[in-house]
Amino acid sequence: MPLTLRVGSDHDRQILRLAVPAFGALVAEPLFLLTDTVIVGRLPAPALGALGVASTVLSVLVGLCIFLAYGTTAAVARQVGAGNTRQAIRQGVDGLWLAAGVGLAIIAVVWPLAPWLVHLIGAEGELARQAVTYLRISLLGVPSMLLVLAGTGVLRGMQDATTPLLVSVGAFALNAVLNAAFVLGLGWGIAGSAWGTVLAQSLAAAVYLALMFGRHRAPLRPDLAGIRSAGSAGVALVIRALCLQAVLAVATALATRMGEGQIEAHTIAARIWTLLGFALDAIAIAGQSITGRALGGGDVEETREATRRMVTWGVGSGVVLGLLLLAARPFVPGLFDAEPAVARELLDLLWLVAILQPVGGAVFVLDGVLIGAGDQRYLAWAQLWTALAYLPAALLVVVTGGGLVALWLALGVWLTARLIALGSRARGSAWLVTGA
Repeated sequence: MPLTLRVGSDHDRQILRLAVPAFGALVAEPLFLLTDTVIVGRLPAPALGALGVASTVLSVLVGLCIFLAYGTTAAVARQVGAGNTRQAIRQGVDGLWLAAGVGLAIIAVVWPLAPWLVHLIGAEGELARQAVTYLRISLLGVPSMLLVLAGTGVLRGMQDATTPLLVSVGAFALNAVLNAAFVLGLGWGIAGSAWGTVLAQSLAAAVYLALMFGRHRAPLRPDLAGIRSAGSAGVALVIRALCLQAVLAVATALATRMGEGQIEAHTIAARIWTLLGFALDAIAIAGQSITGRALGGGDVEETREATRRMVTWGVGSGVVLGLLLLAARPFVPGLFDAEPAVARELLDLLWLVAILQPVGGAVFVLDGVLIGAGDQRYLAWAQLWTALAYLPAALLVVVTGGGLVALWLALGVWLTARLIALGSRARGSAWLVTGA
């Protein structure tokens, strides 16, 4: 199958063809959480804080399973680049079966541990009770969430970023309607928010299954050897994700211990960061597809040129997003109906969120390129060392009694360390392995 990626304007069109629809699909999950945040923010305290605590646990769980999307995208794209479409679909089916099994295992393990997990983050009393309620209901939707990840990875690997966009838009619209009806209409409180999201995610998973086994006529029978292979290939990405989620969980735990107002401001800032981060990750998703397909087809020079161009896109997009956030900054607290004390903390944090966007743009793109190249082992080690670089900065916040701004400066140190680690790898050639 010939590659269509070329330098210049054709090169940019190829990036945009994958990145623009990927943006819409990527922001669906943070928009789920952002919609939940806006609606739950209308409930009495500590509902918003409980949402932040429970969502942190869920983000860790799902983040550890991101290999179902990223690993599948890279593997399928390589097979497509090498002209092996049938094998590409087979690997996609293996990913779906793995996703279903992992999702059911997460429910069995995490359900009884829910009270302990929210306590570990620092929640007590009514805050903990509401967090456990949201977490346990949301666990029922985890298998669907993971099926969506795997299905998305398959289609992106096949260079189809439009279908995941359409599914995500539909799921987001349904989520917003159900949350508003259950929380504000029926008065189910924070439980209504969880049920609305679970139902929306389940419908999205059903659509992906129909696409894979209907449109693409994928074989339904599981291939145990293929499932084991997919799981083994994802171990390094799990380590990478574990280190990433550990950093974010530590930040939330520290913010929780600062006080109720601080965790609410941190929750809102983290939601905005996630939304903007996934917007930047759209280019990284294009990087996974383009890199995997180019290397599968044996084109090293094309991979190099694509990487340079996508990093430029990532940094430029980060600058634009940062400027837009600064322009919207005065209006953000009102959107979340924030109390005056929370609003003051949030306005300070938004400066840092905006300033860090260009750095994040480069980090997300380089991460995606190396995932697409199958360089998972290096990514695991790099994420481990950069997480260790974050710990002294976080410890300094605790020792000095620093506030949220100091905590987010520590996150900036971690992000810069990731940029150095990924940039140095991309300049070398060890990751440029060709073939299916």
